[in-house]
Amino acid sequence: MFYYLSGTVAHIGPHLAVIDCGGVGYACRTTNHTISKLTVGKASKLYTYINVREDLVELYGFASENELGCFRMLIGVSGVGPKAALAILSSNTPEGLAMAIVSGNEKALTSAPGIGKKIAQRIILELKDKLAKGQLDTVGGESFAGGITVIPENKASEAAAALAVLGYSQSEVAVALKGIDLDALPLEDIIKQALKKMVKA
Repeated sequence: MFYYLSGTVAHIGPHLAVIDCGGVGYACRTTNHTISKLTVGKASKLYTYINVREDLVELYGFASENELGCFRMLIGVSGVGPKAALAILSSNTPEGLAMAIVSGNEKALTSAPGIGKKIAQRIILELKDKLAKGQLDTVGGESFAGGITVIPENKASEAAAALAVLGYSQSEVAVALKGIDLDALPLEDIIKQALKKMVKA
């Protein structure tokens, strides 16, 4: 329904940002990472997701399309609701989450409040399986063509798998990693640089 909201930040609270768009205040539930990028009184844009239930309609907003994509990915896992997804994304950046899934790092997920070992294992298992089968959706709704087997052998393959978790195609990943010093940089920095290149493109 809404792709994004663009307006003035009217209020910030715990996991909440109110964006004033033409005199209407939209309350968006969000992550600590998004809140850290907002300032009351300043213009901002949040990419949105609407959660509709019989008794409730909630709006979620994120500072980047990558974070929104990760949120959608997480709530697609059985047993993971919007509240749990927000908790995970408040404790992990999109690139950190992708690395955790690819490397099977349960601790990165259980560091989020309310996320136990069983749900962390389920997230890793289901998303690795989808990645291997090429079933993950991109932010734009296109599928990851061809799939990729998640068997990290070096930083290049780990970075490629992590970017695929975030929904980028093999061709996009190849272009983004070109020119990055894969040997010298830490894995998270490689992913960050690749993401910056893809956003600029």
